[in-house]
Amino acid sequence: MNPTNGTILTNNPIDEVENFLNLRSYATERRGSNEVVVAVQGKWNDMLIFFSFEENMRCLHISCLINIENQIENKSKIFELLALINDDLWMGHFSYWAEQKMMVYRHSLFCNEKSIHFEGQIAQIMDIAIKECERMYPVFNVVMTKGMEPTQALYPMMMETVGQA
Repeated sequence: MNPTNGTILTNNPIDEVENFLNLRSYATERRGSNEVVVAVQGKWNDMLIFFSFEENMRCLHISCLINIENQIENKSKIFELLALINDDLWMGHFSYWAEQKMMVYRHSLFCNEKSIHFEGQIAQIMDIAIKECERMYPVFNVVMTKGMEPTQALYPMMMETVGQA
């Protein structure tokens, strides 16, 4: 049952996500009835985007894994960096996937059979996830591989540029 209007949902959003990705020539890997994964070529590195559907909550969860393995012992720098970055995000958030020792961008979307422009929402969320991961890759990289202080790593991101090159 859909908790918002009491109707039974008959479609699986993962099928729609997989069709959307395949129509755009992405190579997908179906990892079960409620999960599909796609590899995306990034500016700095390849990223994996996971789409998972939670049936009870009627929620589609999108995770974009940033392929930088943590090489520092002091995880407090990572969590300080996450707090600073997430404070400025309007949509989604970054978190640390301890099992993989990597950063991940996450966003969720409620689904129902009356979802309007579902494919457009998926395209928009993918675009935001990729852009945010690309934008933050250098920052995560210097903190997770070199141990740079989070405020120092973020300093170039806070500078406004004026004019054209």
